[in-house]
Amino acid sequence: MTKKELALEIIERLKREYPDAGCTLDYNEAWKLLVSVRLAAQCTDARVNVVVQDLYAKYPDVNALAEADVDDIEAIVRPCGLGRSKARDISACMKILKEEYGGKVPDDFDALLKLPGVGRKSANLIMGDVFGKPAIVTDTHCIRLVNRMGLVDGVKEPKKVEMALWKIIPPEEGSDFCHRLVYHGRDVCTARTKPHCEKCCLSDICAKTGVEA
Repeated sequence: MTKKELALEIIERLKREYPDAGCTLDYNEAWKLLVSVRLAAQCTDARVNVVVQDLYAKYPDVNALAEADVDDIEAIVRPCGLGRSKARDISACMKILKEEYGGKVPDDFDALLKLPGVGRKSANLIMGDVFGKPAIVTDTHCIRLVNRMGLVDGVKEPKKVEMALWKIIPPEEGSDFCHRLVYHGRDVCTARTKPHCEKCCLSDICAKTGVEA
């Protein structure tokens, strides 16, 4: 089985296993996902979803957050860790959205990368979830699982994993595939315990079944 054939089989099985998988960050506007994904660095999505409720209650739109004092933002987002740097990035990002994009999030990958605190993972998430464009989000779950499954071979650098996956994952499947990897990585192919291979829908085709990667 080639890597592309393996990828297609994995995609189909994960679709059956997690038919409704989607982004685990709560948002109803593009700019809120931009804020949440920055806060999610080294923090759980569940905690971010709680913290942003207070942030949006005080600053309900891009303009309000752009005009907010960085110290006030930091006071709210501190439970997510790295509060100072995250608050600075969020403030700077909202100012750019307000001044250069009329309060809207740009739908261009390169433009997103120029925003403070936005890397390839964040830009891909926004391109896929907000704008419905081809995207591959190489978070820790994705990197761990695609190495274990044999879709990539010992590649841990996020951009290299992303580039390798673009070659074998159909563009229209990338975003949902990565969301399903998050669910599978949390429930079955876990990081902090031995993977639960006995209940994995991929156990018969996984390259490293039962082996810690």
